[in-house]
Amino acid sequence: MIIIGEKINGSIPSVGKAIANRDADLIRNLAKIQAEANADYIDCCASVNVDELETIKWLIDLIQETTDVPICIDSPDPQVCADAMQFCKKAGIVNSVSLEGNKIDTIFPAIAGTGWGCVALLCDDSGIPKTSARRIEIFKEIMAKAEEFDIAPERLYIDPLVETLGTNGKSFLTFAETTKVIKELYPNVHITSGLSNISFGLPVRKMINMSFMVLAMQAGMDSAIVDPTNRDMMGIIYATDALLGNDDFCMEYIGAYRDNIFGPPPKD
Repeated sequence: MIIIGEKINGSIPSVGKAIANRDADLIRNLAKIQAEANADYIDCCASVNVDELETIKWLIDLIQETTDVPICIDSPDPQVCADAMQFCKKAGIVNSVSLEGNKIDTIFPAIAGTGWGCVALLCDDSGIPKTSARRIEIFKEIMAKAEEFDIAPERLYIDPLVETLGTNGKSFLTFAETTKVIKELYPNVHITSGLSNISFGLPVRKMINMSFMVLAMQAGMDSAIVDPTNRDMMGIIYATDALLGNDDFCMEYIGAYRDNIFGPPPKD
C-alpha cells in the first residue's frame, strides 16, 4: 500500500494558521511524524489564494530539511504544480490532473521524460460522473493522453472519486466497480483515493472511513491519501494487505507493529 501523508495541507485550520504565521517548526514536525509513520510520500498543499507558488516552495523546503521522503505537490492550479517541481530534490507525485480545463495539457508535458508520478481524477468539466461507465470513458481518454507523452501506466495514480455516502448510497459501489474495470484494463496503474468525502456529514466518520479502506483495498486500491499517524487506520491497512496476500509471511505487518506504526501507543 502506497501511503501519501495528508497532514501538510493549508485547508486544515491549524496548518493554515501555521502557513499564515510562517510557523516553520510546526511544518517540520508534521513532516517528521509522517516520515516516522512510514509515509511513502508527503502531500504538500498550500491552500492559499495569494503567492501560492512561493508558499509551496516554503513548505517544500521545510519538508526537505526534515526528511528525504518524496513530495506530492498538491494544487488545483496545474501551472503551480508544474512550476513547483523544480523545488524538489527528487521525483514525487503531482496532485492532480483530470479532463477539467487545461490540467492534462499543462501537467503531462511537464512530467514527460521524468520519474514523476501523477494523480488523475476521473472527472471532467461536467463534474463527477454519476456512472462507472462514464468514469471509465474518462479513464481511457486520460490513458490515451498519457501514451502520447510516453507516461507509463505505473506512473499514474487514478482516483475513481467517491461522493458522500449520506447523499449517494451507491457511492462506494460505483467506486469499486470502476476500480475493478481499471485494474483489468491496466493492472500496473495505481488506484488512489482520499477518505474524507465518503463519510462527510455522518456521525463517527472513522467507522465509515476504515470500512471504506478495507473494501476499497479488496477492490484493487493500492494507494491512499491518508493520515499516516492514525494508528487505527494504519493497523487496518497493514492487516488488510496481509489478508489479501500482499504481505509474505505477514512480515510487513509484524515489522510495522515492531516499529510502533500501529497497536497500543507506547507508554511514557
